[in-house]
Amino acid sequence: MNRELRPGSMAPPAAAYAHGVEVPAGSRLVFTSGVVPNAADGSTPDAIGDQAALVWDNIAKVLAEANMGVGDIVSITTYVVATEKLADDLRDVMAARDAALRGHLAASTLVTVPALARPEWKMEIAVIAARS
Repeated sequence: MNRELRPGSMAPPAAAYAHGVEVPAGSRLVFTSGVVPNAADGSTPDAIGDQAALVWDNIAKVLAEANMGVGDIVSITTYVVATEKLADDLRDVMAARDAALRGHLAASTLVTVPALARPEWKMEIAVIAARS
């Protein structure tokens, strides 16, 4: 069983994430690439909130292929393109993460970037999942 690490000697996390997650020896691991907001037909929604929801749906599909789910995620790295609407974009991206994880906490890092590989992509996410 993965174990959340939340030292009492530190300030609590700034949002819905864990400071760290301990993975027991012998666990199966899944590492995703940066999962992008492409639908199965190749289309990309315009709104960043829709992109974030699609990315989380795509992540769930990758994990299901390994017989895992979002509850097995131990680490999340989110990349968001920095625009003049960054504060609103971050709110939408974090809301999609929280909705997808349904209370599950994982270590999480959010990085703003000037651009991603395609101009229509406003964000992407890479995760690590572990199951005993």
